Amino acid sequence: MTVVSRRALLGGLGLGGLAAAAGGWSPINPARAQAAGTVNLYTARHYDTDEAIYANFTRATGIRVNRIEADADKLIERMRAEGANSPADIFIAVDAGRIWRAHEAGLLQPLRSAVLEAAVPANLREPAGHWFGLSKRVRVIAYDKARVAPADIATYASLADPKWKGKLLVRSSTHVYNQSLVGALIAHNGEAATEAWAKGVVANLARPPRGGDTDQLRGIAAGEGEIALVNHYYYANLVASAKPEDQALIAKVGIVFPEQGANMRGVHANIAGAGIARHSPNRANAVRFLEYLASAEAQSIFAEGNNEYPVVQTARLSPVLSRFGEFREDTIDAAVFARNNEAALKLTDRAGWR
Repeated sequence: MTVVSRRALLGGLGLGGLAAAAGGWSPINPARAQAAGTVNLYTARHYDTDEAIYANFTRATGIRVNRIEADADKLIERMRAEGANSPADIFIAVDAGRIWRAHEAGLLQPLRSAVLEAAVPANLREPAGHWFGLSKRVRVIAYDKARVAPADIATYASLADPKWKGKLLVRSSTHVYNQSLVGALIAHNGEAATEAWAKGVVANLARPPRGGDTDQLRGIAAGEGEIALVNHYYYANLVASAKPEDQALIAKVGIVFPEQGANMRGVHANIAGAGIARHSPNRANAVRFLEYLASAEAQSIFAEGNNEYPVVQTARLSPVLSRFGEFREDTIDAAVFARNNEAALKLTDRAGWR
């Protein structure tokens, strides 16, 4: 398996970087590996735990997994520049907005796969098969256990309640996780109501948006705020951590899955997703890899490795996710809130959420 760093990518790595030999394990036998060939990933995922997915796929098929890792937008621009000469077989993004952007740019090709269509719920894949959800990231509300009653933050609307003035922590609206949530709210409530909500969020900020979701959790533990908007797995990974400082944080901070009441739509769930590149030189191998990602084995690695929720219902959860229990999730089509990302960014800009 070949890994190319972001630094190498931005430095203009040539196509030869994808042809380097695999390392870290041996396929079933070298002859089979050579015959099976390779699959080349352009991926925005950067989790060490995904190594098990790549290794298991190679052991099972003999197909080497080569990859370039970088920010999704940079990968999209690279694929555009490479055109028909691109070596990319699969594009992987960690959110619906970026996978939709690649689709809209004409960088992905359709795929009809009975395996994927049976495994991935319809609302988490593009109807013509240009992309498929691989895992789910749930947008939850974190809170200070000593100061906040969970019932007071049971909805996303509660984040704009004036009672939380000076107490809300959140990352920048330029981050796609927030754009996708706002995109879903636009679809459900309309732009006017969502903009009013965003203005309420801004009015409640404890400090200007900065950092990532883990920074918001640490901010609550440090007393900088009392509530925060985060993806569930940032919290779950701290729960699973053996570090004393992380366990000290978990003792102070809890999470709520919002929108769980009667007649509520359920918590917002974004996706990590993938599609086959338009000019894939190894399409058959790309199809096999995507179908493997929807297998119970790969889905369980997503869940156990990074505490992401699998898209396949039969996949086992990590021990931490099992402790969180069941919840209702919003079944809005991921393509809908992904399409709304641009409108969401303009709306939050108008609201002063930078």
